[in-house]
Parts: sequence; structure tokens; C-alpha cells
Amino acid sequence: MRRFVPLAVTLGLLAGPAVASDPADWPALLSEAQGQTVYWNAWGGAAATNDFIRWAASEVEERYGVTVEHVKLADTADAVSRVLAEKTAGKDTGGAIDLIWLNGPNFAAMKEAGLLYGPWAEDLPNWRFVDTEGKPAVTADFTVPTEGFEAPWAMAQVVFYYDGARLAEPPRTMPALLDWARAHPGRFTYPQPPDFLGTTFLKQALYELAPDPSVLQKPTDEADYDAVTAPLWAFLDELTPHLWRQGRAYPQSGPQQLQLMADGEIDLAISFSPGEASTAIANGQLPDTVRTFVLDGGTIGNASFVAIPYNASAKAGAMVLANFLLSPEAQAHAQDPDILGYGTVLAMDKLAPKDRARFEALDLGIATLSPAELGPALPEPHPSWATRLETDWAARYGMAP
Repeated sequence: MRRFVPLAVTLGLLAGPAVASDPADWPALLSEAQGQTVYWNAWGGAAATNDFIRWAASEVEERYGVTVEHVKLADTADAVSRVLAEKTAGKDTGGAIDLIWLNGPNFAAMKEAGLLYGPWAEDLPNWRFVDTEGKPAVTADFTVPTEGFEAPWAMAQVVFYYDGARLAEPPRTMPALLDWARAHPGRFTYPQPPDFLGTTFLKQALYELAPDPSVLQKPTDEADYDAVTAPLWAFLDELTPHLWRQGRAYPQSGPQQLQLMADGEIDLAISFSPGEASTAIANGQLPDTVRTFVLDGGTIGNASFVAIPYNASAKAGAMVLANFLLSPEAQAHAQDPDILGYGTVLAMDKLAPKDRARFEALDLGIATLSPAELGPALPEPHPSWATRLETDWAARYGMAP
């Protein structure tokens, strides 16, 4: 989903152009946006996510006269590559993509290559509700400052979920997971990197196993990469033979992993959505005996963003959609476990009482941990770690995509 285009192919392009459609003059921008069609390139691999995007599109069209077309991606890098190809061909206006669900290495690549429009995000009317103090991930994407070139719309934190009917007490550290896998061969797996969840499992394990995890905030070329990752590869060498299908096959995505859980083939799984298990229970995908847990040392958290390519055709409409995604109504809708179960990027103390009430009224579900139980999120490593980990994992375990 979030494979990225290496910076080496970006031809050394510099920062993007200045904003013309001005979100600071919101009435004028709304007028400009009317009648525009926004082609939102976003991951299309989960039915619940697709349903939410369809709902948001319907609301934006009815309220603002902006049509939203969801271009479903299997891999965000496909959209990045298309914008890069248009830049290379000199197509600096009338681009095919108006908005991209983006984060991490893909954002770093596009920002470095001058493929993004902006800055604009911090001038949106609903930006005033964003929790910039309590959630630093909304202004720094995998350590890269966003600087207004993308707007957050969902918070995520790594959790694991398990079926309490089959597993009484889940392992809460990576060494404990290895011991459990040895005793229960074939009952655990993770999505195949470079699927973002698979890569996240590698990063989460590295956080716990690295001698000094603080080096993960720096680029890999500023650290002793081999020494830092040696414990990870030793751990995976021992774990892999005990995985589902003895590590000879992997689910290709989070939804496929969830299906393995639903089918009773595995007993625990990784997720980047604290509410995913409750949502799956509500949708009838998982039994109500499934519960969520986090590892003892904390888990990685990040934000999902939307960004506008530098040559987008419907920039005003894209900003209208991005602003709607930041509205208390849309944020509460996304946090509802019957819808998505995503965390909000908003600060409750910045909301009016009636908008806080939207969140207070939510039943987060029997499998969702409270914020206190989730604990503080670990920051995402620098994007270069994901790149090298994916490459080395494929070379070591013979599962190159």
C-alpha cells in the first residue's frame, strides 16, 4: 500500500510552487470549488474504508457542489509515480490526480521532488481544531515536517488483537511472541512487506530489539545499520519457521490477515487501527471474543494525511474535501467502530460542547482499548529505515514482491 518511489528517481526537482487558490479566503475558495471533480487517489483495500470515502464524497457533493471520485489504489506509490511521470513530461497543469492519501516515505519523496502543492493545510478553517500540541505526528510525518503540504485526517497506533476463546493470555513482548510461536507453530503471521502493516511489524520489533532505538529517528546512513538491525534478523531467523505456512507464504494485506483470523487459521494479528477489532466484530467479520492488546514497551503511532499534487486540476475542491475530513462530524464518524474505528486528530478541548458530545456519545466497542490502556505512541522511524528493512527482508526471506 505505501511502497515509495526512491528519491534517486526524482531528478533533483525542488520545492513546489506557491499556493494560488487561497484557503485563507474561504468564501472565495468555496465558490471556486463548486462544480469541480476531485480525483482522490486512496487505498482501496478495505470495504469499511471505501464506505467511509463514499460517505465523505456524498456529503461534500451535497454541501459544497464538489464531486469526489475515489481512485482505488493497491499501492500509493502508483499515484506518486504518475505525478512524477507528468512532471517529467512537462504536464504542470491539468494533472490526473487531485488528492492522495499519503504518509511516510511517499510524502518524503514527493516533498523532496517538488511534487506537492502548498503550503495550504494550516490555513484550512478546521485546522484550528487539530491537536498540534498533544499529537506531534500531525505536523511531522515519519520525522519529516509537513509544513502545511499535507493535512492529517486520522490517527493510528499499532495494536495486536487475539481471540480470547483460543488464547487466554497473549504475548506482550517480542521474545515472548517468539516463545509462544515455538509452542504454537503456524498460529501467527504478518502481512508481507512492503505492505505497510508488514513493514510496521519489522519496525515495531526493531524498536524493542535494537540496542539504542533512539537512532531510528535518524537516517540509516547516520547510524550503524548492520549493528542496529542484527538483533531483528536474529529474531526473524528464529521466528520465521514457526509462522503460518512455515513462513513460505504471507497474507498480502491487513484485510487478508483479518480473514485468516476469522477463519481460525491464526490466533493473533497486528493492526494499525486500535478500533479495527471492534469494527470487525460489529461487521460480523470476527467473533465477539476477540480482544486488543499492546506490547509492554509501547507501540508505534502515526497520522494519515491527504496531500495535493503540484499540478492538480481541482485544487480548491481538494481543499474543501480535506477541510471536511477535519470537521468534528467527519472525525467522529470515522472514530465510530461501526464505521472505521480510526483515532481522531482533533483536540477535544478545542471543540464546542456539541461537537465534544459527538465523541463522548461513541461506544468504542468491546475490543477497543481506552487511551490510557493504549499508552503513549512511539514515533515513526525515519523513512529510510522502512526502505532498507523492506529490501533486506525480501533478500533474506525470499518473498520479494
